[in-house]
Amino acid sequence: MVRIVVLMLIILIPFTAYPQKRKAQKAYDAWEAGEYFEAIDLFKDAYSKTRDRDEKSEYVFMVAECYRLTNNPRNAEPWYKRISGRDNARPEATYWYAETLKKNGKYEEALEAFEEYKQIVPSDARSDLGIRSCELAIEWMESPQPYEVEEIRDLNSRHSDFCPAYARDDYGMVYITSSREEAAGKRDHGATGENFSDIFESRLDKKDRWSTPVPVKDLNTEFEDGAVSFSSDFREIYYTLCEMDNRGNRGCVIMTAVRNEDGWSQPERLDVLPDSLVAAHPAISPDGLTLYFVSQLSDGYGGKDIYFVTRASAGDPWSKPENIGPGINTRGDEMFPYVRSDGTLYFASNGHIGMGGLDIFKAELQPDGRWLVDNMRYPINSSADDFGISFRGENESGLFSSTRKGRSNDEIYSFMLPPLRFSVTGLVKDEKTGEPIPDALVQLIASDGTTVRDNTGQSGEFRFMLNEDVDYIFLASKEGYLNGKEKETTRGQDKSREFLTTILMTSIDKPIELPNILYDFNKWDLRPESMVSLDKLVETLNDNPNVTIELMSHTDSRDTEEYNMELSQKRAQSVVDYLINKGIDPGRLSAKGYGESSPKVVDAQLASEYDFLREGYILNEELINSLPDDEQKEIAHQINRRTEFRVLSTEYGAEQ
Repeated sequence: MVRIVVLMLIILIPFTAYPQKRKAQKAYDAWEAGEYFEAIDLFKDAYSKTRDRDEKSEYVFMVAECYRLTNNPRNAEPWYKRISGRDNARPEATYWYAETLKKNGKYEEALEAFEEYKQIVPSDARSDLGIRSCELAIEWMESPQPYEVEEIRDLNSRHSDFCPAYARDDYGMVYITSSREEAAGKRDHGATGENFSDIFESRLDKKDRWSTPVPVKDLNTEFEDGAVSFSSDFREIYYTLCEMDNRGNRGCVIMTAVRNEDGWSQPERLDVLPDSLVAAHPAISPDGLTLYFVSQLSDGYGGKDIYFVTRASAGDPWSKPENIGPGINTRGDEMFPYVRSDGTLYFASNGHIGMGGLDIFKAELQPDGRWLVDNMRYPINSSADDFGISFRGENESGLFSSTRKGRSNDEIYSFMLPPLRFSVTGLVKDEKTGEPIPDALVQLIASDGTTVRDNTGQSGEFRFMLNEDVDYIFLASKEGYLNGKEKETTRGQDKSREFLTTILMTSIDKPIELPNILYDFNKWDLRPESMVSLDKLVETLNDNPNVTIELMSHTDSRDTEEYNMELSQKRAQSVVDYLINKGIDPGRLSAKGYGESSPKVVDAQLASEYDFLREGYILNEELINSLPDDEQKEIAHQINRRTEFRVLSTEYGAEQ
């Protein structure tokens, strides 16, 4: 983000690492002064005038660095590429080449470059951080968060527009920081090539369009002004002022002013740090008692860190500044803090694992004093710089700034978490044939008390809209079928979703076999493996309260007819007893043993499962004895040993 170099004091890279070349003295002078934009052409000129290979390599690196520091990764990439690799004397060129690829969204190429840098400098932990960042960025883009992000064209210009902040309690006014042509600042900023930024105001009209931003009266100067924060009542404003003296030295301070009938009072400097130190990017807490800001002090963790000061009540002096700690601050840069109405802290960082340059992070303070930090992920974050977030009160919507369009200038975007939307599309099918069942009635029964009905029509399909955090039952019914049922829930769902479901219904025109009803040899006690199937039958009977059934038990033919009939009757009764014990009304149940008298007729399913059986075969004793081997005979006997039920009536309640 190009404006980083403007709103903060730039800590110059030690110049001793770069030899003084007289022909490039102006380029190095501009570099030392932080005038990176001006230095680009000067280093390019120096490159074109030398034939020395080492000097050319040095100037290529310096051009790449200038593009990086002016936040122009697209142009920085080819310059870093020319000197990256194991043979180059500057390993950091390979690292920054990888970072630039990542910032340009070329994650696969960036992964390779980070791996190469890891081999060159295995002790630098930044390579592992970069590798993990690329892996997660790819994952996050494949599974984005449900936020909707849109560019706010009404607020953006050809120049940098960033750090939006709502300026009124109805959220119909916004302040932005911008270097657009209307800014009052000087127009010769060597670090960015743009105007110094000013604070601008825009209002929302009746058509929900933002008006053309205009400079805010009383706050702007000829220097850098911006990155504002408002008190919870919007009567106080805090912002950054970065001044430049005649020698080009910059210093940034926090300013504050109070809203009055005519606009803003005369801004005053907030003395949170000594005169020689820099404070920027203020963020005031909702209670007005904590002020977060950004600086780079000796007790920091690397780059720019977030600090805070506190006071006992409004008007009291501020405490000494404290570093917010390593839970948030890293060896990279942490900037642009923002405190939401519930106290949650948001900030931008390039030191935590992120998608590109600066990412926006959410930080919640835990009871033990630790910060729980989460990346807001795609699409709030991107491979570019994303920062300066502002929420619309307690809503999951607001504004932020980003360079994601590929240009070096910042632009303002809106974000919104749309309401979760859920629906279910279903198909009612015959359990045996797999064919859709037309004109079935499907009833939705919801845990919130909602009941809705739909008819499947000729297609057998149905569709319902669903609500958040609700359990649903879909009950299908049609004459000639047992009711079918499926369940879904929207509880715990954090993304909109369309559920797909199939309700299977069983025809009652034929006996229905109960699978896995098992007994020990010559016994009628149910084995534990039978309980799953019988419990499903209990559920079916509860879903069909008007149905009465006959439990039918069958044996194979390998004993006397009298014995098989008695054994099957006892087995059928054991099933009835189990169902009664589970709460089924005895009046709905009857038990009948058929012994070996009703051999199984092979259906399409059995024929497809056993190649020696054909659909329509009756597995009587004559057919079984005709099978060529004992294994096939045993399979046929096993098929005959079965428990079924058939529906006797569908009017049990009506008969009472």
